[in-house]
Formats: sequence, C-alpha cells, structure tokens
Amino acid sequence: MDSRLVSAISQVVNELFPVEASLVISDDRRYIYYQPSRQIDLKIRPGDEIKPDSVTYKALVIRRKIEEQKDSRVFGVPYFGVSVPILEDGVPKGCVTAVWPKRPLLATSYLTVRTMDRWIPIPFEAVVYLEAQNRKTFVKAMHAEGYHKYNLTELEFSLPGHRFVRCHRSYIVNVDSIAEIHPDSHSTFLLVMKDGSKVPVSQTYASHFRRLLGF
Repeated sequence: MDSRLVSAISQVVNELFPVEASLVISDDRRYIYYQPSRQIDLKIRPGDEIKPDSVTYKALVIRRKIEEQKDSRVFGVPYFGVSVPILEDGVPKGCVTAVWPKRPLLATSYLTVRTMDRWIPIPFEAVVYLEAQNRKTFVKAMHAEGYHKYNLTELEFSLPGHRFVRCHRSYIVNVDSIAEIHPDSHSTFLLVMKDGSKVPVSQTYASHFRRLLGF
C-alpha cells in the first residue's frame, strides 16, 4: 500500500476516532502502520504478519466490517477491535482497525442532548437518526432534537448494534424508525423515516445495509 495513502488514511481515522483508540493499518498480509494509545498497546510492529484470529485477519477473510471482543491469546492482552477492510473490486487490499481495551458502552439506554436552554434525555427507541455535525452529533427524535457531546463514531460503538445502523459517513439510523426504503442513483438508497425526514444510504454502506435488513 502506498505510503501516502497510509498517511492519508491515518489522518482521516485520527479525526474520526477518539484518542483512546489505538490505530492499526494493514495490507492484505502484514501490518504497515501502528499507533498505540495511552489506554492499550498491542505491541504491533510494522512489517509483522497479520495474526490469525485477530479482528484484522477476520475482516480481511469475510470482507466486511466487524466488531469483536478478543481475549489475551492473540496479543497478550484482551481488546475490543473494529475493523473495516479496504476492497478493490471485491478483493481485500488492506484493513483499518481501531482498538480499545473493551467495548465502549453508554451507562444508560438514553442519549442526553443539549438544546438552546436545557438538556433532554431521549430513550433509544425514540431516536430517529443521528447526524455528524461539527465534531458533535445531532440527534433527531420523534418529539425532540439536540446535540450530543460525543462525535458520531464515539456513539456508534456505544449504541446497541441490533437497533442502530451506520448508513452513511455522516448518518446512523434507528432501523425501527424506518418507514420506507427508496432506490436512488448509483446503487444507493434514500430512507424515509417515520417522522417524514429523509436519510441517504451511501454506496459504501449500501451492501452491508441490504444484508442487515434482508433485501
């Protein structure tokens, strides 16, 4: 993988992921970039072969994004990893993995958002969608809206995966709040939510979205 591409990927990922996450970039056989965090260090060295049973290895094999908690048998310490393979015509060419000591979880089943003059706790089931805006997250609910202090990526790994789905770089939707799914241009979709709002499904997430919802 070209060194300039690795640098560009690492810069983008560092903007998206919180500083608590370690960052791993690989090609299809070896680790080529590693940035440990203060929270966890897997002692990876660029040039090392990808370890079998690691989250990176599995993402390359199944060719889709995965999230898994791993025990200490792989790297000597337990970790939670989120891996996204880089595909070229369906062939895995590399992988980007974010690593935490354990899966980030919210303490409650609510998202507390800030409005102009107050805070409002919104239960998960009332959320329609979440949108990335200026390093914060705009939360749209059936009868309220406001901004959450965490960015979209931080929230993504803290929300229940059976209910919330990433459908675009800037959007996560509550699947229970989808009213209709419309085909759009270039193999993308447009979601009409139960409150009437519309959310795009980008080409990057379209295949995963279709598999998840079974259509």
